[in-house]
Amino acid sequence: MSNELLQRARAVKLAIFDVDGVLTDGRLYFLPDGSEFKTFNTLDGHGIKMLIASGVQTAIISGRKTPVVERRAQNLGIQHLFQGREDKLVVLDGLLAELGLNYEQVAYLGDDLPDLPVIRRVGLGMAVASADGFVRQHAHGVTQARGGEGAAREFCELILRAQGNLDAAQAAYL
Repeated sequence: MSNELLQRARAVKLAIFDVDGVLTDGRLYFLPDGSEFKTFNTLDGHGIKMLIASGVQTAIISGRKTPVVERRAQNLGIQHLFQGREDKLVVLDGLLAELGLNYEQVAYLGDDLPDLPVIRRVGLGMAVASADGFVRQHAHGVTQARGGEGAAREFCELILRAQGNLDAAQAAYL
């Protein structure tokens, strides 16, 4: 982990996640009745819970809209949920105005071209290992794990470590 990433992560007060390809492996599953389901990684979920417990606010901005994501966000305690939003930078600007934060205080984890404007604008813009190559090239950092396979946990632990909260979060389970 580079000193630059740790420095960027120290300022984070809001962590934002894409869903498909980040909190999931990117596959879309449709049942015969047209309903959709997704699989999520429990390690990622617990990382998000630890991040929230440390005082970092969390959000999801997703281009797709599904009740499954709403349920997952509620289960994890994610404070801000935006679905069916293609222009993620517009959503980010509104959220920053609401929360009184600036770009440098935001971390974003994405995987595809619609995430790129936000990745390039925020203080810590990261891509998952399975992200589009062009997105990886323009991110501040890339996780070792693929989307839906622990990348969000790695992202959360980076922020926790940089802010001096990882050891305490883990020690709570000793």
